[in-house]
Amino acid sequence: MNKETILPEIYIATDVEADGPIPGDYSMLSFGMAIVGMDHINFYTELKPISENYIEKALEVSGLDRNKLLEEAPTAEEAMQAVNQWINSLRKIGRPVFLASPAVWDGMFIHWYFMKYLKKSPFGQTGSGIDLRSYWMGKTGCEWVDTQKGKIKYNLNIEGLPHTHHAKEDAIELAKIFEKAIKFSKK
Repeated sequence: MNKETILPEIYIATDVEADGPIPGDYSMLSFGMAIVGMDHINFYTELKPISENYIEKALEVSGLDRNKLLEEAPTAEEAMQAVNQWINSLRKIGRPVFLASPAVWDGMFIHWYFMKYLKKSPFGQTGSGIDLRSYWMGKTGCEWVDTQKGKIKYNLNIEGLPHTHHAKEDAIELAKIFEKAIKFSKK
């Protein structure tokens, strides 16, 4: 009897920058992904906005130029096809698992865009994955208020790893945090 080889899970840390609070009415402007434990393997794209709506303060956070994106960025369908290919290429080394912080925010945009433009998600029908804050709460027994990324970084003795609001850099930041969080044990 042949045993089927089960590949390990690979966690894909994801960060989204958007111009409003929800997909559809507003646009995902960029996203980055990085593999936990191998953050040199990463993906980044900007996207052409899909809606005329935007919130100026949201644009200020990312520093992205909406007019430039309208002229130069790939369409949402092109961007989602490219990342779908990238994620599926990783299946030779492991089973992709979505990771974000907060997963509700980033996952909402990523899953909506996959379903809208590709009619499927490489993360499954529900697009579910791991939320750093929930993971930390379960691992340490702390309260929700103590799960902010800055507090997690402090507890893991992580210094010099800024949160820049550039989606690729922030995905790499999350990958590094989660790598240490997995190894963390309460004393």
